[in-house]
Amino acid sequence: MAVLIRAPLFFVATGSMANIGGPVSAPVVASVFHPALAPVGVLMGVTGYIIGIYGSLLCAWLLSLVATALGF
Repeated sequence: MAVLIRAPLFFVATGSMANIGGPVSAPVVASVFHPALAPVGVLMGVTGYIIGIYGSLLCAWLLSLVATALGF
């Protein structure tokens, strides 16, 4: 997908590490590219946590709807 949208390697590497390690490890990867980009890594990690929380709540709600519709 990164090749199709022509995303820079910085965003791909930092986003991947933010998904795996969260806001703790994303600034380390971001600072490898440039030391001033460490706050961007923190922001990507925290944003991933926020989206993950609300995404999981939405998924749980949808699964409960499916379970009640099927009679489980």
